[in-house]
Amino acid sequence: MKWFSKSSTKETVKKIRSRHILLRIIILCLSLLISAIVFNLFQLPTHIVSGGSNGIAIIVEHIWGWSPSLVILVINSLLLALSLFSLGIEATGGAVIATFIYPLLVDWTSHIGNFVVVDTNDMILVAIVVGLLTGLTKGINYKIGFNGGGFDIINQVLFKWMHISIGKTSLTINAIIVILGGFYFGWTMVLYSIIVVWISSITMDHVLLGISKSKEFYIITTEEEQVKAYILNEIKHGVTVFNAQGGFLEKRKHVLMTVVPTQDYFKLTTGVKEIDPDAFFVVIDAYESSVQKELLKIEEIGTN
Repeated sequence: MKWFSKSSTKETVKKIRSRHILLRIIILCLSLLISAIVFNLFQLPTHIVSGGSNGIAIIVEHIWGWSPSLVILVINSLLLALSLFSLGIEATGGAVIATFIYPLLVDWTSHIGNFVVVDTNDMILVAIVVGLLTGLTKGINYKIGFNGGGFDIINQVLFKWMHISIGKTSLTINAIIVILGGFYFGWTMVLYSIIVVWISSITMDHVLLGISKSKEFYIITTEEEQVKAYILNEIKHGVTVFNAQGGFLEKRKHVLMTVVPTQDYFKLTTGVKEIDPDAFFVVIDAYESSVQKELLKIEEIGTN
């Protein structure tokens, strides 16, 4: 087994972070620009509070009339300082650009409504557009290796020091901000905010992982050879065989793993059940990289 030192690991991390850095920064800035336009064109005029520093800025602007860009800058700067203190410089580096550039872009595009007139009477349509564009920009930021800063930092800090799930923390914080917005803008707006958050999360996942066109099957069967032959000869896809051991009876058995196109889902499940009515299988979405796609072309049976 090959062991890597901490120094070699750090060198690898540095290479990853420096790769195409200029292009990534340009993409980040364009993504932040889109976010700022969405905020000023859709969220601020309609009071859609979908969480984060944007949501707090909308509430504060409504109560005290403070500049949203200033509120976002103050909140994100304080959270950036928290990140530096709790997570260190390396973990904080990805959030620095967004912390200062995004409020600036929000300020620059604050009067975009005077030039681009959008009918915001259809709130369902507005919520869908905001959700799609928010998920798109967040997904792009994460995909190119940058952190949007803001309340994501609190999620990371709580995970590091208290081992609280990032998903749970994010959901709780955003829910509090959304409910707070409901007190000021009405509970109907909370429903629109929920639509935004839901669509945003789905869109972000698709940006990060892509749209799943395949299904990954893990099959446990007593008719291993027949099932294997069926997949190879009828479905025309490869099979990998894993050794497994039951946790209760500790009985050793094999698990068959295969990845097939989604359109072959019915054909595979029906065929397996026809061969072995007692077969057990787990099915999950499979997101394939270009390398995996090439490997899956090889009809290979692997054993461990």
